[in-house]
Amino acid sequence: MAQILFKNANLLDPNEDELQGGISVLVEGETVREVSAKPIKTKKADVIDCKGRTLMPGLIDCHVHACLSEVNIRYLEAIPVTLMTARASELLRAMIDRGFTTVRDTGGSDWGIRDAVAQGLLTGPRMFIAGRAIGPTGGHSDARRRTDFGGACHCCNAMNFGLEIADGADHVRKSAREQLRQGADQIKIMVSGGVASPYDPLDSRQFSLEEIKAAVDEAEAFGKYAQAHAYTPEAIQRAVGQGVRTIEHGNLIDEKSAKLMKQKGAYMVANLVAYYAMKERAAQFGMTADMLAKNDLVIDGGLRSLEICKRAGVKVGYGSDLLGQLQVDQSREFLLRREVLKPIEIIRQATLVGAEIVRREGKLGVVKPGAYADILVVDGDPIKKLELLTGRGEHLSVIMKAGRFHKNRLAS
Repeated sequence: MAQILFKNANLLDPNEDELQGGISVLVEGETVREVSAKPIKTKKADVIDCKGRTLMPGLIDCHVHACLSEVNIRYLEAIPVTLMTARASELLRAMIDRGFTTVRDTGGSDWGIRDAVAQGLLTGPRMFIAGRAIGPTGGHSDARRRTDFGGACHCCNAMNFGLEIADGADHVRKSAREQLRQGADQIKIMVSGGVASPYDPLDSRQFSLEEIKAAVDEAEAFGKYAQAHAYTPEAIQRAVGQGVRTIEHGNLIDEKSAKLMKQKGAYMVANLVAYYAMKERAAQFGMTADMLAKNDLVIDGGLRSLEICKRAGVKVGYGSDLLGQLQVDQSREFLLRREVLKPIEIIRQATLVGAEIVRREGKLGVVKPGAYADILVVDGDPIKKLELLTGRGEHLSVIMKAGRFHKNRLAS
C-alpha cells in the first residue's frame, strides 16, 4: 500500500489553540497511519517536506448546493439535467480547489453525482447528500409560477430536479422514503419561508408538527437524520421539538430557541456569506426585488445568531449556501464570522463540528491515526492569519483527499 510522509510540519490540531511544531505525518492508503513529534522511519514512503508550513485537516462545508448553478432558481427551468451535471462538476472542482474536502449538499445533488465523485469520475469533495428538498405547496420548495398548476416532473429540468412538494404527513413520509431509497444521507425539509423562493413570507409556518415528525421518523428509521431550513424562533422550536437534528440558517434565533437546541443536542449550520453576496451582486444575476427585500430582513441577524448560539453552547457548523455565480465566495465565510468569533473557533466549526454533523467524528476534521487522509498544507498559520483559508486556494500548497493528491506544489 502506497505511503506518503509529510515531515517538518506545524500541525494545526483543531482541538488545540496553537500549532504544534516539528510534526511528521505518515499516510498509508486513504488514511493517516501515524502522527509523531519524532521523525518517522519508513523506507517506502514518498516524502513531502513541509518546511515549516501548516498541516491541517481538510475543510468541511455543511451547506452547499452543487446543482443550483443559477442565482435565480427560476432560470434552472431552462437547464436540462445533463447540463446541470456538467455545471455541478465545475462547481465541485472549485470547492476542493479551495480546500473543502467534504461538503454536505442540502438539496439538489443526487446519489449519481455523489457516487461519481467517490468513484473518481468527477473531481470534487466527499459528498453527503439530501436529494430533493421537501416542502409544502406554496413553501420554500415550491418554485412554480402562480400560473402553474399540478405536480412537477423531476426529470425534465434542473429546477424541478432538486425540489419536492409534499402535503400531509403521509405524503411527507412517502417523499422522505423516496429520498432515502435514492441514497440520501439526510432528509431536508422546509419549515419556514426563504429568500430565494418567490412567494412565501420569511415568517410563514411551513409544515405541520405531524408533517415534521413524519420526516424525522422516516429519516431515523433509516439510521439517518432530518435537517430543516428555518429562520424564525417559532420555526426553529417547532422543528427541534419534533426531533430535527440540524437547523439551516437560523438567522432570527432567540435565546429561548437556542436553549431548546442545546437541550436537544441540535446543531446550527449558519451561512452568513450567502446574504452578503446576494445583497451585493444577486440582482445582476436575476434575483428579484421581492427576494432581495427578504434578504434584507435576515442579513443583520447572522452575526447575532452566532453570538446567541455561543452563549447557549449550541454547536455551529460552517456553511456557505451560495447559489450559482456567487459560489466563488465560499471561503469568505471565514472572514465574516471573525467579527464575533476567534479564528480557531471558526476553524473548529469547519472541521470538528462539521465532522460531528455528518457523523464522521474521528474520521474527518482531524489529522490522527485512523482518520481519512484529508490534508491541507497551508503557506502560513491560519490561526494568526485567517485570510490564508480564503480565496481560491492560492495559499494551499497541498490538498489531499483520502490519501490522493488533488494539488501538490511541494513535490520534489
